Amino acid sequence: MPIQHDEPDALSKFTGSLVRRAQQRHVSVWLSEVSAEITSVQYAALEILHRKPGVNQRQLGDDLDVDRSTIADLVARMVRNELIKRSDDPVDKRSYVLFLTPAGKKQLATLRPRVEEVERILTARLTRAERLELRRLLAALLPSGE
Repeated sequence: MPIQHDEPDALSKFTGSLVRRAQQRHVSVWLSEVSAEITSVQYAALEILHRKPGVNQRQLGDDLDVDRSTIADLVARMVRNELIKRSDDPVDKRSYVLFLTPAGKKQLATLRPRVEEVERILTARLTRAERLELRRLLAALLPSGE
């Protein structure tokens, strides 16, 4: 049966439209609750470097699921903002290893409760089981292995 384009909720029948709208809501809540300066991807980079200090730029890009150009720009911006520092990789001289700076550690500690608040706001109408199911379903939309 063809989709009726004059229905008010026609776009809610498309997964992509719902994902886009959910992402827009996430960005809006992020900006109001967390930061206009630190993006959610930068925050994720801070968390990864907290858990895995000394990873190289390629590994960080893989963990964040971003391409080489994007990770290079992200790292350069975070170095400029003194959130992370890069050092020559002792194993591969063509690569850098990355670490949080004291300012990066402080920023992470400041932002973490705000990020948890974003999670609470976004999922407030869901039960715990529904939150877990939502994460499972969203992960299922990603290529395997992620």
